[in-house]
Amino acid sequence: MTLSRIVMRLARNPGTEFAGGDDHRGYALTAPLTADGLLDLEAYGKTKAECVVRRFAPDEDAADGRLARRGSRWFFDYDEGDAADDEPVHRLGEHRFAVGEYVTVTDEEGRPLTYKVVEVQPAN
Repeated sequence: MTLSRIVMRLARNPGTEFAGGDDHRGYALTAPLTADGLLDLEAYGKTKAECVVRRFAPDEDAADGRLARRGSRWFFDYDEGDAADDEPVHRLGEHRFAVGEYVTVTDEEGRPLTYKVVEVQPAN
């Protein structure tokens, strides 16, 4: 079972300080994908310890976490014992991870921000 490395960068978000987007802010995610680019739920159950996320931005230290699932809700979790740091990802299980697709992540301030998938490749 192959894991994929997915890189998403902040897209244009009108009405925010990121109206023009920011290629230096984003996420690098390792997760199993189906042949059509969706999260592979069955494979996730077998590889969840390897499903990690790194949030990066020029004005803060990188944050390392994990891809997590509670019920049907997917989120990025940076501290397993603290739900306050969870970043929900809007309908993540329905998103197709392919270059050019968009994903909405709710940041720590509760703002939904749009990210563009810029890279999908097999994880090493």
